[in-house]
Amino acid sequence: MKNGILVWNVLLSLVAGYLLITHFTSKKKTSGGVSITHSDSSSKGQLGMAYFEMDSVAASVELVKELRAEMIKKEEEINGEMDRLGKNLQQRYNFFQNKAQAGTLTQTESDAASQEMKALDEQMKNRRTQLDQEYNDFTVRRQNDIKLKIEEFFKKYNESKKYSYIVSYEQGLFYFKDTAYNITADVVKGLNEMYKTKTK
Repeated sequence: MKNGILVWNVLLSLVAGYLLITHFTSKKKTSGGVSITHSDSSSKGQLGMAYFEMDSVAASVELVKELRAEMIKKEEEINGEMDRLGKNLQQRYNFFQNKAQAGTLTQTESDAASQEMKALDEQMKNRRTQLDQEYNDFTVRRQNDIKLKIEEFFKKYNESKKYSYIVSYEQGLFYFKDTAYNITADVVKGLNEMYKTKTK
């Protein structure tokens, strides 16, 4: 069901893109159909489009590498805290188990131990939920920051390039790409320069 909707959306996007291109390009015809030029899109009747490889940006841009490092650090902190809570729970369980096996655990102590174990388990689950929520909030916030910085970069970059559209290429969404319109190297270089300027 989800795949069907995705395919339908992709097809609709392709049709809409084709219609936009045919509408905004000059009426010149070639033997293969509509002629689209790569030059300045501000010229009347021309549509300029470029793309960048998202996986290359993710692998090469310092801002994204920094986010990845922060995420790994947070994951390690979460795992460390959960390990400590888990060890504490296990130690308390072992303590009560040893008393029970030695026959020194009264019924009252057994009931109290059971309540304590339930409380520790609940506390551990609640803490995990809280940490996961904090991690997700952090990730979304930082990804939005990066998205805004990329958009800020493209506003400046496109002042001289005059593209109508700059899209990120991701496998499964596009079936053909002309590498003449690949601006990934510009994007990686520009974002890294912007990052260095802002971290000084």
